[in-house]
Amino acid sequence: MDSNRRRLLRSAAWLPLAGVASTALAKVAPAPLPTAAGKTARQLAGDEAYWAAVAAQYDLTDDVVMLDNGYWGAMARPVLQAYQQATAEVNQGNAWFGRVAFPPRARQVQQRLAAFLGVGEDEIVLTRGATEALQALIGGYNRLQPGDQVLYADIDYDSTITALRWLQQRRGAAPVAMSLPEPCDAAAALQVYTDALRRHPRLKLMLLTQVNHRNGMLLPVAEIAAMARARGVDVIVDAAHAVGQVDMQVAELGADFVGINLHKWIGAPVGVGAMYVRRGRVADIDPYMGDPDRGIASRVHTGTANFAAFLALPAALDFHAAIGVQAKRERLLLLRNRWRDAVREVPGVQLIGSDETASSSAISSFRLHGRTTLEQNVAVARQLLEQHGVFTVHRDGLAQGACVRVTPGIFTTTAQVDRLATALQALAAKG
Repeated sequence: MDSNRRRLLRSAAWLPLAGVASTALAKVAPAPLPTAAGKTARQLAGDEAYWAAVAAQYDLTDDVVMLDNGYWGAMARPVLQAYQQATAEVNQGNAWFGRVAFPPRARQVQQRLAAFLGVGEDEIVLTRGATEALQALIGGYNRLQPGDQVLYADIDYDSTITALRWLQQRRGAAPVAMSLPEPCDAAAALQVYTDALRRHPRLKLMLLTQVNHRNGMLLPVAEIAAMARARGVDVIVDAAHAVGQVDMQVAELGADFVGINLHKWIGAPVGVGAMYVRRGRVADIDPYMGDPDRGIASRVHTGTANFAAFLALPAALDFHAAIGVQAKRERLLLLRNRWRDAVREVPGVQLIGSDETASSSAISSFRLHGRTTLEQNVAVARQLLEQHGVFTVHRDGLAQGACVRVTPGIFTTTAQVDRLATALQALAAKG
């Protein structure tokens, strides 16, 4: 990373606080969720009373319009209460709790998570997030010979790209970079990966990001993974932004290795994720840094975890299930499309991400005309916050330039995304 990039990233550290007054959050008991009986997920997506009841389950600041919910998902009050209760219990039990009481309860959590993901208990292990899981999978993948190629794209996550490049030093592999076009739909993405498989006959490992953090495109992972498998290429899937947004079972992806995040779209406490390795493939991932082989559990070494965060996961899964993944997806798409449609014809605003529903997620991005550098997009995010009270985040790494990312949550209102649209119209008018 060059010194200019470091300076820019350091300068962005003010973003969460700039122009924002600190206020105490009211603690008001939420009303129960109204029944959604008789409504399809799409019909429910536009039921503002229902989503107001969902929003009432969260204690969120109203100092800003929060549209950076791709970072991590706030806990709903039932999850926060479970977390606080577990924290008190862990603190009270101290070392005895960690060594004696926690392990059997952690196994129950793991069993619950395995059932939710549609996998075997022996195929997953809890981690602190998808990043930890993916780095362990990439670094531990031991089927590479010197000269074997490993593939990543511009939409992939920064730390996974770094880990894949590191395989050159670690295994003698040859990293191959590619980029997806803008705009890009499922057919175009399939063609790009088909061409990459043809062009690189020594390809052995491919990284796929199911929903990427830069423009939010939902890749047709199962189809790409099937093509790769037919050519003897293994796939590691980054599902950090997919689990909780996309109605799926992990096994349906057709990939043997998956990194999962549970503190984004499932709404568990920060520091909860999982690593999936299909049964029969554990030997293809080395035990972490020479650990004794204990199955999948030895493929990642978290150390002393946040016990309470793991124990609150069932409450997050319960809350997620009460709403339903299909209803969440339809609501998030409604909010995404609302702000995009409002600025689609505004001169000077370039929308990034697919307009194809099957390739879309809550996450989407934009650029103002001609502003493709990191510095320029840091400045746009700053203007949105300081001048309009709308909190977004810059993203870098796309082949065609940096951008500003917008991510509503299930507690976001239509009025809030309308405020973003109004702000973009004002910024574009200034040129």
